[in-house]
Amino acid sequence: MTLTLEPPPSTDRKIAFREALREAMSEEMRKDQRIFLMGEEVAQYNGAYKISQGMLDEFGPKRIIDAPISENGFAGLGIGAAMYGLKPIIEFMSWSFSLVAADQILNNAAKMLYMSGGQWGCPIVFRGNDGAGGQLGSTHSWSVEALYANVPGLKMAIPSCPYDAKGLLKTAIRDEDPVFFLESERMLGDTGLVPEEEYTIPFGQAALRREGEDCTIVSFGRPVNFCIETADELAAEGITCDVLDMRTIRPLDVDSIIESIKKTGRIVVVDQSWPFAGIASEVITQVCERCFDYLDHQPVRVTSDDVPTPYAKPLEQVFLPHKGKIVGAVKRIVGEG
Repeated sequence: MTLTLEPPPSTDRKIAFREALREAMSEEMRKDQRIFLMGEEVAQYNGAYKISQGMLDEFGPKRIIDAPISENGFAGLGIGAAMYGLKPIIEFMSWSFSLVAADQILNNAAKMLYMSGGQWGCPIVFRGNDGAGGQLGSTHSWSVEALYANVPGLKMAIPSCPYDAKGLLKTAIRDEDPVFFLESERMLGDTGLVPEEEYTIPFGQAALRREGEDCTIVSFGRPVNFCIETADELAAEGITCDVLDMRTIRPLDVDSIIESIKKTGRIVVVDQSWPFAGIASEVITQVCERCFDYLDHQPVRVTSDDVPTPYAKPLEQVFLPHKGKIVGAVKRIVGEG
């Protein structure tokens, strides 16, 4: 395979991340009467973050359903509905709140097809805000990707821009397996190019956001934007980097990572979750197993610090992966390599 730079969408239309999510859901709901959206405040309040603005007016209360504050209850209801032929989209106001529904999600949704011998599928999308949303405290700032990605039987998509948000969510809704769709509250107002015409983005296909020779930077979700800023800054100093946006964690496009490393010989993995047993650890493990001889320097990861998420704004900013951390990591391994 040959890595090629991901071209920008061929359109002049810019919309916000939240609008891209809304368009994806609305377009799919118009085509398929089996699809419904359920969650806290998704209907009467138009969504806690206004993602479902206007959807109640178009689709009515049988398809845009306000749920009580009971994630275990409405996650289970969605799983049952999926088993009987519907296509639920279950919105968690925060993925932190999904933890009270972990048994429903991990023991029922993820394992149903296997445990029923293929008789009962579970085509359901769980979506909502993941990671630190900005001074929400330790219990409301979970980055759950490593926790949930550990379990077989599900897929996981984490978009980094409005274009990917729409294309990946449409793919998720059409999928016959349970899909975890992780968004960032801090990105919902970000704008980007999104075509009006129909498109989807396949799972398991990374996007090359920047092209370079000296280092491969791998990330997903919100930190991809910090990696792009890093690559642009370092390019002015003569250090060029491939920036790979993984887009999905399950499936994970390891082949694209290996192809980039064959060129650069170095890798920095940027992950917004904690370092121990995180997605960055998994990426580095697979890299070492599959292309160790192509590495000119030991792999490096940039993650959140190994402490509960701080509440104080300055501490939270230092805690998270940011451009300063990524620049330092790249310069260190390029200088030592």
